[in-house]
Amino acid sequence: MAAVGSSELDELFRPSSVAVIGASNKPGKVGTSLFRNILQAGFRGVAYPVNPSSKSVSGVRCYADIADLPEAPDLAVVIVPAGQVGDVVDQLGEAGTRGLVVITAGFREVGGPGIALEEDLVRRVRKHGMSLVGPNCFGVLNTDPAVSLNATFSESLPPRGNVAFVSQSGAICAGILHYGITERIGFSRFVSVGNRAGIDENDLLYSLAADPATKVILLYVESLASGQRFLEAARDVTELKPVLVIKSGRTVAGERAVRSHTGSLAQSGRDQLYDALFEQSGVLRADTLGDLFRMAKTFSTDLAVEGPRLAILTNSGGPGIVAADAAIRYGLELPTPSPAVQADLARRLPSIAAVSNPIDMTADVGAEQYRETLRTLVQSTEFDGALVITTPRGELTGQSVAEAILDVKRTTDKAVVACLFGLTDLSHEVEFLEGHGIPTFTFPEEAAQAFGSVARYRAWRTRPRTEVRAFPVDREAVLRVLGAARGPGPTVLPEYAARSLLTAYGIPFPKVQRVTTIEEARKAADAIGYPVVLKVASPDISHKTDVGGVAVGIEGPEALRGEWEQMHRSLRASAPNARIEGFEVESQVRGGKEVLVGLQRDPDFGPIIAFGMGGIYVEVLRDVTFRLAPIRAFSAHRMVQSVRAFPLLQGVRGEPPSDLPALEEAIERVSQLALQIPEVVELDLNPLIVRPAGRGIVAVDARVVLAPSSRSEP
Repeated sequence: MAAVGSSELDELFRPSSVAVIGASNKPGKVGTSLFRNILQAGFRGVAYPVNPSSKSVSGVRCYADIADLPEAPDLAVVIVPAGQVGDVVDQLGEAGTRGLVVITAGFREVGGPGIALEEDLVRRVRKHGMSLVGPNCFGVLNTDPAVSLNATFSESLPPRGNVAFVSQSGAICAGILHYGITERIGFSRFVSVGNRAGIDENDLLYSLAADPATKVILLYVESLASGQRFLEAARDVTELKPVLVIKSGRTVAGERAVRSHTGSLAQSGRDQLYDALFEQSGVLRADTLGDLFRMAKTFSTDLAVEGPRLAILTNSGGPGIVAADAAIRYGLELPTPSPAVQADLARRLPSIAAVSNPIDMTADVGAEQYRETLRTLVQSTEFDGALVITTPRGELTGQSVAEAILDVKRTTDKAVVACLFGLTDLSHEVEFLEGHGIPTFTFPEEAAQAFGSVARYRAWRTRPRTEVRAFPVDREAVLRVLGAARGPGPTVLPEYAARSLLTAYGIPFPKVQRVTTIEEARKAADAIGYPVVLKVASPDISHKTDVGGVAVGIEGPEALRGEWEQMHRSLRASAPNARIEGFEVESQVRGGKEVLVGLQRDPDFGPIIAFGMGGIYVEVLRDVTFRLAPIRAFSAHRMVQSVRAFPLLQGVRGEPPSDLPALEEAIERVSQLALQIPEVVELDLNPLIVRPAGRGIVAVDARVVLAPSSRSEP
C-alpha cells in the first residue's frame, strides 16, 4: 500500500469511538480480553461490542450487526474467522469507518488459501480507503491520557512513557509489555503490525516522528517491507529522534547462486546488508531484546552526550576493567586525565588509588570522596561524561552513593550513567536514580553500551551533510552498449562492452587493443609499451583467472608469444565450449592497491553497492561492506573507512597514502549508474587499482550482467 501520513493514522491511535467485531464474554477468548482491556484502560471514547450471540459484553450493550451501531466507529478491531473478515471490512467501509485492526490469523502466514484471503482483504481495504493494521496481529495501544486506548489482548498495561514500540511478532509484544512493567519502562504507543498487509514500519516511523509524546522509537523486525522505503523514512526520522532496532534472523538458510563476486558476497553476508542499511539511515541496531530496552531506557531520559570521551569511576578494579573493555568495544574513548586533573584526584583519594582511566578509588573511600571525585571529572573539559560503578560496602551505602551521584548531576549538563551492584537489594537506589533521570544498570558493560549508543546517535546527528552528486555521462556511448546487448535472456557483456559502459560513467581504464593473432598482439604491445597484460575476450568466461585467461607482467615479445600459446592451451582444457571473440592487450598498471567496487540488484533492497579489498582473495577474506544506492559523498567516505584493511589504503611502513577521494568518487559514480540503468543487475570492478594520492584510480577488470531487453536511457 502507499505510504500513510501521520494525520491519516489518527483513526488508529486517537479514535473517539471503537467497535470490537467479535467481542465476547467467553473466558479465554481474544474477543473477551481485548474488549475488557479497552474498558479497563479507561478509554476516553465510546466502545461498542459487536456479536450476534450476545446482548451485552462486560456489561456494555452488544450490537448484533455493524449496521445496528448508532454511529460509524473511527476504529474497528476485527476478531472473526478469517473467511468472514472480508465481508466485515465491506460493511465497515460502507458505514464510513477508516481505521481497521485485524487481529484474526489465518492469512498469508499460513500459505495456500490464506494468501488469497489476504489479497482479497487488501483489495477491499483499498476500495474503502481504510488504514489497516494486520492481519494476524496483537493490536495497538496509546497511553496518552486523552485517549487511553489498549486495543490489545495483553493482560498487562505498561505505564505511560515516551518509548514507542513497533513489532512484527505478536508473541514478542506480550513479553515486552510485561518486561516494560518490571523494568519501569513506559510506553507512548505500541503497535503490532502482523502481516503488514496495510500499515508497515515505514508508515509508523513517520507517524511516530510526529508524535510529541514519543521520544524514542523501537522496532522489532524479521524483514522489511521495502529496504529503499525504510532507508528514506528512517533517514528522515533519525534527524528528529532516535530509532533503535532489533533484526532477527541473522543466519542465512541458503545462498542464491550468482555469477559475480558482488552477488555471492551480498547473499552470503545478507545480514551485513541490514547492518549497512541501519548505519546508512542512522538507525542503531541492538543484538538482543535486553540490549534494545537498555538503550531505550537511556534515550528516554534527557541524557546529553556531547562526544565519545568517557571517564570511568569505580571503587572496585575488576568492574572498571570490564567497563573499559566494553567502552572500547562500543566505540568510546577513555582519555587519560591530564597531570593537573590526576594531581587533583590524588589529593582526594587514598595513596593506592589509580588516577588514570578507569579511576579506581579503592574500597576505602566514602560517599564524600565519591562526590568530590565525580565532580572533578564532570567539571573537566577532558571528558564528555562519566560512568560511575559502585559496589556498596561498609559505610559506603547504596543510598549514600546514589545521593552523591545525584548531587553532582544537578550541577552539570554532562551525561552521567550509573552501575550499582552488590550482595544486597539495590532496587530502591536504582529507582531513586532513575526517577531523577540518571540511567542505572546492573552490569558495567550494559552501562558502557548505553553510553556508547547515545554517543553514536549524536555522531549521526552532527555528521557532515552531503548530497547525492550527479556526474556527467556519455549517453550516446551508453545507448550503443545497451542497444548491442539486447537479447531474450541475461547478458554477460564482453569486457570491451563493459569497459565502454563504465568509461561513459567516468571510470578510467588502461590503454587496450583488441587482437586476434599473435602478430596483431605484438604490434599492439609495441604501440602500448611493455609491460602488458594479455586477456581472453569471451562472453562465456566470467572469471578469466580461473581458466588461465589472464597473463600479467609480460615484459617483451618472446614472453608475449609464450603466454599467448599457454593461454590457448589453458582455454582448450578449461573452457573448450566458450566463445572466443579474440584477445586484448592492455597496459600493465603498476603499483597501487587492489580494491573491489561492485553492484548487485536485490529484489528487497534495490541496488546494493559493495566495496572491499579486491583481487583473487576477495571471497576468501570477505573484507567487504555494503550500502544501498543512492550513495552520498559522506556514505562513500564511511564505506572506505569501514573495511578492516583501511589502514593499508592510508599507507603503512613508509608507503604513500592512496587516492581516497578518487576512490570515493568511483563508488558514487557506480551508484549513479545503478540508479540510471536498472537493467544492470550485477557489476564488478575487480580489481580497481587505487593509486597514490593525487594519481587517481584505474579499473583493471570489469564484469557487467544485464537483465533481458535493455532499454534504459540515462
